[in-house]
Amino acid sequence: MLVWKIVYLLRGFLVGIPLIFAAFWFHGETENVYVIWPVGLFVFFIGMAIRIWAQQHLRYRLKIHKELTLTGPYQFVRNPVYIGTITIFLGMTILFELPWLVPVTLVWSAAIYSLVVHYEEMHLLARYGEPYKKFMSDIPRWIPRNLSLGNLGLKNEYFTASVVAELFCLMYLVPCVLKELISVWFKI
Repeated sequence: MLVWKIVYLLRGFLVGIPLIFAAFWFHGETENVYVIWPVGLFVFFIGMAIRIWAQQHLRYRLKIHKELTLTGPYQFVRNPVYIGTITIFLGMTILFELPWLVPVTLVWSAAIYSLVVHYEEMHLLARYGEPYKKFMSDIPRWIPRNLSLGNLGLKNEYFTASVVAELFCLMYLVPCVLKELISVWFKI
């Protein structure tokens, strides 16, 4: 139990290890900025959109009474915030001009978040009991089984607050831009 809690507490740092490497690795970069930047930004903003969509329903950063969330993306997967974060990190890996590192970032992030989710699920099961147990049996952790386009809940009364709450993700672009600006000095 202690290991799960340590990984949970350090998840922000642990999951970012491939990005730290990517920020300082200049060899083997793909230099086609006309492909790298549009694709990287597209993937990055898809991840941000997933996080905003999830935040509207989870409302964790909005300081609203927490309840078991079963709407929006939570009707398809149990961990859309982490899926959004992984997608953002994949976009950043591309923006760092290291597309060959994308599979490493994906596997590493999925592994760290799998450990984190294990810890969270134990906590949520203790907090919500049988309803959460049913949620766990009905909804997969990562890959949706059923993508019915019923009530997606793409926008609700928490949309604006969710966008504001997730704006911090834009700061993740700063190291990507800085690396691009200083990479000229590291070219061989």
